[in-house]
Amino acid sequence: MFALNNVFNGRINMQPNADNLLKIAGISVPLIGFYDVPNAEVFEPFAKPKHCIFACYKNWLKGDSLLISEKKFICMGAGYWLCGVKSLPRDESVKFLAETEGLKCSSAIMNKWLDNHHPYKKENKYIIISPLKKERYDYLKTVTFFVNPDQLSLLITACEYHNASINTRTVSAPFGSGCGQLSALFESLYAPQAIIGATDIAMRQYLPPSILALTVTKPMFQQLCELDENSFLYKPFWKRLKKARERAEKI
Repeated sequence: MFALNNVFNGRINMQPNADNLLKIAGISVPLIGFYDVPNAEVFEPFAKPKHCIFACYKNWLKGDSLLISEKKFICMGAGYWLCGVKSLPRDESVKFLAETEGLKCSSAIMNKWLDNHHPYKKENKYIIISPLKKERYDYLKTVTFFVNPDQLSLLITACEYHNASINTRTVSAPFGSGCGQLSALFESLYAPQAIIGATDIAMRQYLPPSILALTVTKPMFQQLCELDENSFLYKPFWKRLKKARERAEKI
């Protein structure tokens, strides 16, 4: 059982240190947190993207944050999935997604999918998407790693290290918007779970083509940061993969 003394009512009191994991994995992109906060000042400066929250990718690399609320949500998808704001009547949304964009084979199937997938229920005034800030760890809901395929493979293995995946899937890759994959599509934010994200073709134009995402809950983030010398991080498989990539780069 992972550090239960650090957990109370689903909250982990102190932000765990991911430096060792990031170093071994070779991850240089800052970890991005999804925060639900009553006050936003500590997260300034704020980026002002157009059309999609993932247009902030380059801003996140510079340390900027993104603020989202019921009155400020950039696109209708983010407004709905992160704040529950319905900018269009349900039938118009379904027609746009299923018929105009062709994301489902019919409006009926799109309706069923929406019936079974609900927006994130905001607890405070603002949603902030930002590089991690230790002083706001109590308000953190998920952590997103932006990674290449090799690093994604490493993190998926890491997510399964402490888990048997019997009653629930530890790692999933659900259909949905990129913003929905940051929080709304989790079965539980208080269980060690992960979502393979950045698979929404509408938002991928804002990311480098080799980059995917893995978003994890706080309990899963704790587990990842506690991987020790007995784990695969220090064993031959990962070392061989890194050497193979190094050899390929020299050819």
